[in-house]
Amino acid sequence: MRGALVTLFLLGGCASLMPTDEARQIATEPGDGIAVQRPGPTPPTVQVPQARQGALTDREMAMARVAWRYFENNYQPTTGLVNAVDGYPSTTMWDTASYLGGMVAARELGMVTKREFDDRLVRMIKTLNTLDLYRGELPNKAYNTLNAAKVDYGNTPGEIGYSALDLGRFLIWMWIIKERYPEHAPGIDAAILRWNFCNVLDEFGTMYGAIGSGDQPTQYLQEGRLGYEEYAAKGFQLWGFHTERASKPEPYDLMNIYGIDIPYDSRDPRKLSAHSYVVTESFALDGIEFAWDHPWDRETGSEGFSHLWMADFAQRVYAVQEARYLDTGIITARTEHQLDKAPYFVYDTVYTDGYAWNTISEKGEYMPQYAAVSIKGAIGLWVLWDTPYTDLLFEHIADLYNPEKGFYEGIYENGTGLINTYTSNNNGILLEALAYKAFGKLARRHPWNPPSRWEKALNDEFSPYLGRCLPSKHSCPTCRSCPDCN
Repeated sequence: MRGALVTLFLLGGCASLMPTDEARQIATEPGDGIAVQRPGPTPPTVQVPQARQGALTDREMAMARVAWRYFENNYQPTTGLVNAVDGYPSTTMWDTASYLGGMVAARELGMVTKREFDDRLVRMIKTLNTLDLYRGELPNKAYNTLNAAKVDYGNTPGEIGYSALDLGRFLIWMWIIKERYPEHAPGIDAAILRWNFCNVLDEFGTMYGAIGSGDQPTQYLQEGRLGYEEYAAKGFQLWGFHTERASKPEPYDLMNIYGIDIPYDSRDPRKLSAHSYVVTESFALDGIEFAWDHPWDRETGSEGFSHLWMADFAQRVYAVQEARYLDTGIITARTEHQLDKAPYFVYDTVYTDGYAWNTISEKGEYMPQYAAVSIKGAIGLWVLWDTPYTDLLFEHIADLYNPEKGFYEGIYENGTGLINTYTSNNNGILLEALAYKAFGKLARRHPWNPPSRWEKALNDEFSPYLGRCLPSKHSCPTCRSCPDCN
């Protein structure tokens, strides 16, 4: 997820957060963060079908190996980072999270040894613990993968702010690795404890991104729209933060397409200069990584979903794409994706800005010629919905790869061929989807509770980290005043 910053409010103060354990005890539906009493859930109105589960076939394993080839080609051993786009030495925290998802999948599918996995991870953790943060707060939006220097999106040295959505996804994967491989937890905790969370979440649990470069003062802007916002908020929740407003589905409205009510974020893009994209990726990632459960859910089995409205909205996003195919014959799997030509990136949506099947650039320019079946979108639908339509989707994309480079970004809907580019996000999500088929939801807690440097810091009322607005287990309203946050 890139370029989804939106204009709303300047921050007024640091987070004032409830005790974490207490929050877990009183958490309620419908998926509105933690520590907020709300009415009971509205059951899904559309039944979510069975996901695909089981050992990978030989063909699926071959696909996984091809996707991993991307990360072999684009790995930078000096930093442990991976290029976000093939051959281009730059990355974001979102794309780095996709690499981590791909690496965990490769390890657990037996494609990399423990030694290679540990070597890659140790090098990256070292970089994270020395990373130059945006104005001492949080990781910059982009880094040069060769030397870990802060850069803008053109890979020119300099800082440009941070993305709350990218950081939320990155926190999800830092937490997953901690739980699956606690031998790496101390280094991960040390890296996250360097962060200052005072301006990324406010007392209402709203997420803010930052914009700033050169001598410009930082602007903190509310970030996230329906789907992406709630998914990224789960990353902060896993680390104990409260994200009440960011986790609420409201404000949203419904647009009827092919008889299906499609939810969309109803905040006005004309006033806020932010588009509300309905795409596959955010809902599919929530399904693959959380199985549409709440982050703190330890009980819900594979047959159920504790985050009910998210499961329901995801089903609608799937169903309308199947309905479009049945009506028009156009195979459909819509989500954001890269291009091999200007503008190099589009939001290829189910719905946005008042129109169904709207494909637009980050500037909002209408670009229907770049509508495509996204590989990552198609594989996400395939693994989460075991239906004849997703069988067709799978056959449409399963062989769209270069064996030496990985999977292409997608195939154009208008028949003009492949998107001839390769990315970390696309190949990482494909590997995640295959790992989900083999092992189930990816964000699982460790079977016992290993000691944690992070938890130790939260429990220490004299911790030097409290001034960074960590989620506290103590009642300490005065320790988070903004003047003390630096």
